[in-house]
Amino acid sequence: MATEILMNVTPRETRCAVLENGVLMELNIERSRRRGLVGNIYKGRVIRVLPGMDAAFVDIGLDRAAFLHASDAGSVVRPDDAEEVPGTETHLAESITRLLHEGQGVLVQVLKDPLGTKGARLTTRITVPSRYLVLMPDNPVVGVSARIENEETRVRLREMVERLNAEAGTGIGWIVRTAAEGVDEDLLREDMQFVEKLWASIRARVESASPGSEVHADLPLVLRMLRDMAGTEIERIRIDSRETCQKVIEFARAYVPEIVDRIEHYPGERPIFDLYSIEEEIQKALNRRVELKSGGYLIFDQTEAMTTIDVNTGGFVGARTLEETIFKTNLEA
Repeated sequence: MATEILMNVTPRETRCAVLENGVLMELNIERSRRRGLVGNIYKGRVIRVLPGMDAAFVDIGLDRAAFLHASDAGSVVRPDDAEEVPGTETHLAESITRLLHEGQGVLVQVLKDPLGTKGARLTTRITVPSRYLVLMPDNPVVGVSARIENEETRVRLREMVERLNAEAGTGIGWIVRTAAEGVDEDLLREDMQFVEKLWASIRARVESASPGSEVHADLPLVLRMLRDMAGTEIERIRIDSRETCQKVIEFARAYVPEIVDRIEHYPGERPIFDLYSIEEEIQKALNRRVELKSGGYLIFDQTEAMTTIDVNTGGFVGARTLEETIFKTNLEA
């Protein structure tokens, strides 16, 4: 499957599109004045504990206090088939009053950006991702991304990371990311040493930081895309900003050298998103009603708590049975 990443960079915002066989599959947007907070780490201060909600409000220096639920506080041991995205474990949470008290300092990471009148959602389970690994300083277990399905590969990677972790003697936990599926021990060792140094620098900043201050911000969007997505399956990365392209190449040389020759600057006068008809796809996708090729359609409604998606068969009447018609509509949706 031919996969391309297109990066459109302007002073106001950066947009990254993922195309598969020329079809827009994913769009990420980061605005200069309002960068996302997910993944950022803060030295917070508990300003209110609410036993009735089993949660606490934490000051991390934003306009609104952030929200920390008991289920996102404290440490947890992950299962062996750990997902790549942290914070999704199912477990029994301790009471918030046993975990936190007002005025307490707490190191937290943003799970969800503020939305509407709701503040950011936090977790105390810090994770620091790198190219092949995710460091978990308070959870000393080794897990493997569930996206790696081959059992022999899973066992090999787990044993490799456990051995490297024992050599380091840090007692830190790790998740092996999907990108590590085919890498050797030397690359994992280098990646582990890099993220350990990064975590040490974060801890040093925590010691000197005042409550309510940021101690670590995740990479900007264009570099996160390389760290999290770029691999052997990416055919080409095109960037319409020469300056950004140079930064991406320098980052790739240091951390993802195998894709350097696939990164190119797009010098054309025609906007790169227009060239691939992405603007038109964006406008279609942003409508409340989105048409499906079959004749069905989707209705999107967003609230503070959730986004609801109503799938309708519309003009699609199918050919055999109602169940098959519904299945095909949902599959296309």
